[in-house]
Amino acid sequence: MSRIVIMGGGPAGYEAALVAAQHGAEVTVVERDGMGGACVLDDCVPSKTFISSAGVRVELRRAPELGIEADARSVKVELSRINARVEALARAQSADVRARLEREGVRLVAGVGSFAERPPDNAPHAVRVHTGGHANGWNRVGAAQTGAQAAEQAGDQIDEVPADVVLVATGATPRVLPGAVPDGERILTWRQLYNLNDLPEHLIVIGSGVTGAEFVSAYTELGVKVTLVSSRDRVLPGEDADAASVLEDVFADRGVTILSRTRADSVHRDGDEVVVTLADGATLTGSHALMTVGSVPNTADLGLDRVCVKLDRGGFIPVDRVSRTTAPGVYAAGDCTGVLMLASVAAMQGRIAMWHALGEGVAPIKLKTVASAVFTRPEIATVGISQATIDSGEVPARTIMLPLGTNPRAKMQGLRRGFVKLFCRPATGVVIGGVVVAPVASELILPIAMAVQNNLTVNGLAYTFSVYPSLSGSITEASRQLMRHDDLD
Repeated sequence: MSRIVIMGGGPAGYEAALVAAQHGAEVTVVERDGMGGACVLDDCVPSKTFISSAGVRVELRRAPELGIEADARSVKVELSRINARVEALARAQSADVRARLEREGVRLVAGVGSFAERPPDNAPHAVRVHTGGHANGWNRVGAAQTGAQAAEQAGDQIDEVPADVVLVATGATPRVLPGAVPDGERILTWRQLYNLNDLPEHLIVIGSGVTGAEFVSAYTELGVKVTLVSSRDRVLPGEDADAASVLEDVFADRGVTILSRTRADSVHRDGDEVVVTLADGATLTGSHALMTVGSVPNTADLGLDRVCVKLDRGGFIPVDRVSRTTAPGVYAAGDCTGVLMLASVAAMQGRIAMWHALGEGVAPIKLKTVASAVFTRPEIATVGISQATIDSGEVPARTIMLPLGTNPRAKMQGLRRGFVKLFCRPATGVVIGGVVVAPVASELILPIAMAVQNNLTVNGLAYTFSVYPSLSGSITEASRQLMRHDDLD
């Protein structure tokens, strides 16, 4: 029986554990915060729960146009109740993950792990586990403590677990800038927002990537004055330009102030206010500042040097397409690898690692088939080849962009903004990518993702029945418009 030790209980870790257990391995998961890891307890699940609450006001704003008298401005927002629901749902999801692993016979250890200096004679590796005291190593000021620091503060015991295979899935933590250290009260990381009892009077968001855009959208919908400081020329610089333009228009309509090509040099607290000093010497004053300036991998103090695994310049663990590191029997998955930092990708990396380690047939991960979403209002979802890649001439394609406003279901719901894009190979019509901007883009992207994953053609999508009326009808309509007339002969 293979002995597998997994460091980290987030999506990469727990999905890997399920695969390994189902294939008869002896599995131990070492997790310091709770099953589901930061993704479930502090990050993805809480943020999307929070965003769901904020979305209620979006529907109320549209209500008068649909013949329903409602005033979104008069709606009372109780932030403490929203955050209580966020915490309760996160803990419930964590409990569900734990229960599933326990049913599968996975051994769960509360603590932190690192590679032992000398594995026992009967195992290629051993993981040194600091247990007891339930080592909760997250520093709520915003940085993660190392395993040794957490263990020392917890006063825990030390054990060593032999392993034939080790999966490192320790995730990442919000980046902290030297001149803008979070205090958990006024200067915040995105994992600290749920400690607030009252809505900010003026929230300054620093960073215009996915996380920044999502919280700008959510807090704006809750009626908060928001200023976004972006070092780039637009919101969501890594996403489709047309989609980002739609979102910027929405932000402008909601009263968001966007400072583009502006860099924040420092953030400090002045009583009940925060002062943001910009690179040009100007200052901004608000009630709270949210730092969304990226993540750093939790790879320090894991003893990776003991197994000859070297980190890249960013501190991430390099892996190949089946999640192998440079050390035999050592795999890595999730945000600690820096490979598309998405929960879905982390989970797939973890599964692939175990299938490969246990000798199962496995296809290497295909990043070009990954679907992702930005949970703003409207949502933005993408998959496959990007518009920028096509425009650069790197990949030839036929393209179509249909505005959502022409869709009958969108008209019924009072939706004006949004679109569906579809990209296909010029000769074969094989679908190679797409973009959806819509209230439920994260759901609508699935048929396009299935087409990209399975090399389906626009003909195949066009001949597929969609419900009438439905937003998904725009996908089949886009496919019909991309069909070549000579394909119909």
